[in-house]
Amino acid sequence: MNLTSMNRRFSISKIPLAAALWDLLMVYVAYTVCRAVFLMLNWSLYADTLTWSHGFGLFGAGLLFDTPAILYTNAVVLVMFLVPLHWKESPVFYRIARWIYTVVNSVAVCLNLMDCVYFPFSGKRTTASIFAEFSNESTGEMLKIFGGQFLSHWYLVLLAALITWGFWKLFRPVPKRVKRPVALFRYYVSGAIALLVAVPLSIGAIRGGFTTATRPITISNANQYVNRPAETGIVLNTPFAIMRTLKKTPFVVPNYMSDQEAMAIYTPLHQPTDSTAFTPRNVVVIILESFSKQHFGFYNKTLRNGTYQGFTPFLDSLITQGAMTYRYSYANGRKSIEGMPSVLSSLPNFVEPLFLTPASLNAMSGLARELGENKGYTTAFFHGAQNSSMGFHAFARATGFQHYYGRDDYNADPNFHGDDDFDGTWSIWDEEFFQFYAQQMNKMQEPFMTALFSASSHDPFVVPEKYKGRFPQGERPLQQCIAYTDYALKRFFEEASKQPWFNNTLFVITADHVSQQIDPFYCTTLGNYCVPIILYAPGDPSLHGYDEQQVVEQIDIMPTVLAYLHYDKPYIAFGRNMLGSNIAEGFALHWLPESSSYEYVWGDYALQFDGQRITAAYKFRSDSTLSHNVLGTMPRDTLQHMQRHMQSVIQQYMQRMTTDNLTVK
Repeated sequence: MNLTSMNRRFSISKIPLAAALWDLLMVYVAYTVCRAVFLMLNWSLYADTLTWSHGFGLFGAGLLFDTPAILYTNAVVLVMFLVPLHWKESPVFYRIARWIYTVVNSVAVCLNLMDCVYFPFSGKRTTASIFAEFSNESTGEMLKIFGGQFLSHWYLVLLAALITWGFWKLFRPVPKRVKRPVALFRYYVSGAIALLVAVPLSIGAIRGGFTTATRPITISNANQYVNRPAETGIVLNTPFAIMRTLKKTPFVVPNYMSDQEAMAIYTPLHQPTDSTAFTPRNVVVIILESFSKQHFGFYNKTLRNGTYQGFTPFLDSLITQGAMTYRYSYANGRKSIEGMPSVLSSLPNFVEPLFLTPASLNAMSGLARELGENKGYTTAFFHGAQNSSMGFHAFARATGFQHYYGRDDYNADPNFHGDDDFDGTWSIWDEEFFQFYAQQMNKMQEPFMTALFSASSHDPFVVPEKYKGRFPQGERPLQQCIAYTDYALKRFFEEASKQPWFNNTLFVITADHVSQQIDPFYCTTLGNYCVPIILYAPGDPSLHGYDEQQVVEQIDIMPTVLAYLHYDKPYIAFGRNMLGSNIAEGFALHWLPESSSYEYVWGDYALQFDGQRITAAYKFRSDSTLSHNVLGTMPRDTLQHMQRHMQSVIQQYMQRMTTDNLTVK
């Protein structure tokens, strides 16, 4: 072989670096396809504001986040390609490299495609918390859940299979050495140069820059490329979001002020000041899956020129006929596992769900513990899914619930039909489980405190076969399930109203979080937390009305219930009494996962705070779509008051979480 033929054989298309670049290019193409599919399936979230030029800019920015994800997941393959060693001669080497390349990148593609479906519910790309979130599910339950999702989203499964086939077929092998002096020399030299170039370039790409002043790129960096938080879903990819949150410590105590100043501004320690004797009423808390205010008729009387009817006729009538509710009421989180601590233990959700952090092992208070241990209440938690599902059972025990009733207990009750009433995916149908709930309370010694977490208004959004076509379909699949659960509640209250304990009971009805928002008002950062908070005491006609001024949120439920009962013990709660006389003290503070920032509502303003500075302010009462940032014109004293109060809440929450100080010692 002459020199000319050797040069042809070792053209640039046949050196290891070229093969590696080709294989990485295929992965970039796959990620871009996933991003396009994500945008198409979630187009309703972006249709009103996304322009062509901005859309291309988001896709371009996405490559910055794709790069570290791709380099991390393909690190082994890159090393195999670029290190010039003799074992590349073996056919086994090629097969191993091909398998590793195909498997790791197919998993990454599947994660991206799954988020196309999950993003509308979580409001952010999936993070490492997903592993803990489903850690309590059995293998059988997980297979049923994912099996159902595969069937309902078969087109994504098909796309994942096609991309996997493409990885396998288009994988380019590393060229073998030619054992001649000149060719061998070039082989090792080119390989060494490629390795020397690739290593620093890869490190810089993973970090997001090459200077020592550059902080490693993380999910919050996506905010610099977007016009609104929801667009971070386009920029980011799921493998990157998961890798960047592995071993992440969510509770970092800021140093906004001294502890003494923080306590002077705000304190979660509630001391008894009520001279009225404790009133041992029963307490029933009902947490409804995904029941956003968007789906109620009562809260939306002017929506769509007054033609909107909603999907909750029973709850609308309950509010109208004798309950207390609020116009400005908000959730503290965006997931089911964030709603339970907020509603039952007055613990907000900042950064990461409490369930999924080491702080979940802290000693915690809650309605069940305060009333069960200190007032002799019988306490029980109800959820129609498998007893270990979602970690609810563990949290219920941690906060003092004496009993837990789930699908296992329902199946064991001879008065019901067991798994004949199972919805096939998550839980016992709401109608049947609500009846089981009422009958179990009939057996309890009074006073009792119980909580129910509904399940039927959850993906895959189906209703029992006997009710097909009975409930309005709406614009989203969820809405017929909302109507079904509302009907189940009607039947529950019909049964409960016949019982002797009914008139001595305070009912609290709220949602865990919102879901499938439609109208512009509900699609804002603040609208994504609009849930009902309803107080209903059939034996107390004075507890009724529609408060259109006060700002309230889920963490206010526990202090309100205890104040209503004239509770006389100190306790820790981050909320306040909604029935108190000073409504100006009401506030809402929640974490925005899509922008890694806080949103704080007080008075007439809603602030957005990135942990260091206020980034935006809106007059939410008059600017319902948060279209006009008034940060530069709002009164300075109001801004300062809101910022210091918010910082005090955040600092004390983080401090108490990290020091296991959530109960009165």
